[in-house]
Amino acid sequence: MSSIKKIQLGQNGPLVSSLGLGCMRMSSIWGGPTPDETESIATINEALDNGINFLNTGDFYGAGHNEMLIGKAIKGRREDAFISVKFGAIFHNGQWIGLDLRPVAIKNFVNYSLTRLGIETIDLYQPSRMDDSVPLEDIIGTVAGLVAEGKVRHIGVSEINADQLRKANNIHPISALEIGYSLADRQIETDLLPAAKELGVSVIAFANTAEGLLTGDLKAPLADSDHRNHFSRFQGDNLIQNLEKVEVLKQLANSKNCTPTQLAIAWVKDQGDYIMPLVSMSRRSRLPENIAAMNITFTAEEMNLLNTTFAIGAIQGGTYLQR
Repeated sequence: MSSIKKIQLGQNGPLVSSLGLGCMRMSSIWGGPTPDETESIATINEALDNGINFLNTGDFYGAGHNEMLIGKAIKGRREDAFISVKFGAIFHNGQWIGLDLRPVAIKNFVNYSLTRLGIETIDLYQPSRMDDSVPLEDIIGTVAGLVAEGKVRHIGVSEINADQLRKANNIHPISALEIGYSLADRQIETDLLPAAKELGVSVIAFANTAEGLLTGDLKAPLADSDHRNHFSRFQGDNLIQNLEKVEVLKQLANSKNCTPTQLAIAWVKDQGDYIMPLVSMSRRSRLPENIAAMNITFTAEEMNLLNTTFAIGAIQGGTYLQR
């Protein structure tokens, strides 16, 4: 059994694993096939066996399928798992159609989540994002009411800006911020990361490989059917120039006898002891590599090489992370 270090979630919060398991890929979100449930459940249990207790889901992942899957996996071992749930996104026929962040909707969502998960309290509950359709005070205030009721333990936020984070934290202490962060997407370093650190808010960093850009496996051009063609980062000369940067990552990975993906995760991990890489997996075979990434260290020269090569703005073109 591997041993994963623990980090504190927020100020005076619980200890959770320094590597999080994103469960999104275990369900069909955009209308594709559902992965093998037996393998997904086995992956969750093996992650828990290895000390990865932070399980991340959303009530809209597979229209509740993801929560039910996690509920099956943690049955009989609730105390081993710390469950983070996002809410608010509305899908229909595999298509995202908007947000519903009204207090009445939130109160409805949480009860369905608790039932699907088969638990009495959600450890971390957070709006998936905000669109100004409902005042932030009403959103956070409603979740704070759920904390008072005992249905939620800690409040998180996702994909918001520094001003919104400060405002939310003034309403109720925010334990965690879920946000995309990688060598290729460092724009949050200018104001959002410093704000989180100042406020004592932990950062749950997803998209560590920047939609696969940093895996070292991409080649230009992408197949016509690849959904990433919608984003300018993966188009034409942009992709060619971006992959030249990735060659530096590949060479460093080769010299350190690891994969570019492992280096990408390790870099995120090394940006602060309040930052947790959140890695999506649906197969047990992915666990050893991702766990091993947490033990990778960098020399000052190696870190400087990566930070220089992937300086803010070095990656050309936009992505869904840059809304």
